[in-house]
Amino acid sequence: MVAGPKIDCVYLLEQLRALLAIPSPSGFTDEVVHYVSEELARLGVDVAITRRGTVMAKLAGQDRRYGRAVANHLDTIGAMVKGIKDNGRLQISPIGTWSSRFAEGGKVTVYGKHQGYRGQVLPRMASGHAFNERIDSLQVSWESVEVRLNEDTANAEQTWQLGIRPGDIVAFDPDPEFSTNGYLLSRHLDNKAGAAALLAAIKALKTQPLQPTLDLHVLFTITEEVGTGASSALPLEVEEIVGVDIGPVAPGQNAREKGVTLCAQDTSGPFDRHLTGHLRQLCRQHQIPCRMDVFRYYYSDANAALMAGHDVRDALITFGTDATHGYERTHLNSLESVARLIVAYALSPPLQLDRRDEIQRERV
Repeated sequence: MVAGPKIDCVYLLEQLRALLAIPSPSGFTDEVVHYVSEELARLGVDVAITRRGTVMAKLAGQDRRYGRAVANHLDTIGAMVKGIKDNGRLQISPIGTWSSRFAEGGKVTVYGKHQGYRGQVLPRMASGHAFNERIDSLQVSWESVEVRLNEDTANAEQTWQLGIRPGDIVAFDPDPEFSTNGYLLSRHLDNKAGAAALLAAIKALKTQPLQPTLDLHVLFTITEEVGTGASSALPLEVEEIVGVDIGPVAPGQNAREKGVTLCAQDTSGPFDRHLTGHLRQLCRQHQIPCRMDVFRYYYSDANAALMAGHDVRDALITFGTDATHGYERTHLNSLESVARLIVAYALSPPLQLDRRDEIQRERV
């Protein structure tokens, strides 16, 4: 067994802090796309950006005939202004799939026509002294919350004059807290934490230096939270795609906040058995703690690629995360483990090429 290349965890945490500081709900990802593109270029990686904004990077492999891809998304959940209420507050609609229960109390920036305005999401009955027990009767729904702006606005006209309109983006503060014992708490770990782990893996490959077995195509997508993700921008020579994302830690799930969790099946069906088995074997070989799990309400970049018609093997690497799409928490050990597995995968032999060689030998 081999321990594998060392991951720079200081760099990983620096990148996570930087990524969390950039608001990027689906549909509002320009700044984070440019940040990641510049960081990849700084690491010495060839980078391109598609029309819609997916970041495409490539690390040249020893064998240039075929390619493999690792996909991670930069977009997060958030909200959009749905209407301006008579009291000047904002009615909002979710971007991505998540409960308004986790929006309540959230500090936000509303990106209006002229500038961003600060505010907070509150239930419609927000004063205990005014409503008392009636607050507890409010239904948990997006219709039951509103954004209170930190501006002099008490009616719809005053809010309109600020330049705020239906369709404006509402970004939630991440409010990160990194504990000395390795626990990482923040909104939007999905999937800023995955992006930080992927950047740390690329840094390890570029600085040690280590050349991937095949051309390694790295995708940072921008619409995974709304279902499309890696449905486009996948080069034709790619034969394997591995998604990097969160693994839900909850009752009935096998994912944990340390080590790697490989997903065998999610809402769309099973992942490729051979590629998933290959990743599991790499974990054994490189002494990376690994669990298998089945995710009940889940979708990923790898799924999006298959749904779009790409003929590729697919698998999913995850970092265990408690309270996904809520007040999320993971552990540095899990992110480091994910980064180590990405490096091991990049340096491993391809499944499809092995099979072709076997077929050729049989024919001879």
